[in-house]
Amino acid sequence: MRAMILAAGLGTRMRPLTDHCPKPLLEVGGKPLIVHHLERLRAGGIREVVINVSYRAEQIVAALGDGSAFGLSIAWSREATPLETGGGIRQALPLLGEAPFLLVNGDIWCELDPAKLPALGDDLARLVLVDNPDHHPQGDFHLDTRGRVHADGEPRLTFAGISLLDPALVAHEPPDAFALAPLLRRAMAEGRVGGHHHRGAWVDVGTPERLAELDRRLRG
Repeated sequence: MRAMILAAGLGTRMRPLTDHCPKPLLEVGGKPLIVHHLERLRAGGIREVVINVSYRAEQIVAALGDGSAFGLSIAWSREATPLETGGGIRQALPLLGEAPFLLVNGDIWCELDPAKLPALGDDLARLVLVDNPDHHPQGDFHLDTRGRVHADGEPRLTFAGISLLDPALVAHEPPDAFALAPLLRRAMAEGRVGGHHHRGAWVDVGTPERLAELDRRLRG
């Protein structure tokens, strides 16, 4: 199975840290945030990774190269301007192939072992969900007792920024910038989105304060 890491964002919430450094290269626990992802993917048995880049793309490419230093093969999907999540995936499909792939937001940190996620089966997506953090108490989606994810319903959990996706979810969309969330909600309405409740460590590294808190935690 291949994986895709989303790393094309402008990192506006992380300013001023991202004024001269792209968010994926911000260090936490002694290494760039994106390196934590690469190491966990390799530990989970994944060897081929696609990374989309736009803002300060050359800095990221120079830092990671072809991935061999991490025991991986990295393919780069370059975006002249950020295409949002859906558009970024759509552009990268030739690199991802036709099989389901693991999608990881570049601005999270998570202890999830991707090898433990159940296969998609007939679903178009399987979302990893976590308990609602203090900064997002309302949550995003409802996970029912059958493991189905719904746009509505209670109680709600927060989307962790990790998912298994079938390329068919975006394959027929026009090659332009578009959000992924509406496509996921449509698939939910069709009963084709499963969920996995991750109860281990997870951090949305979305602000300088949360980055510093995670750094202190990892350095122990």
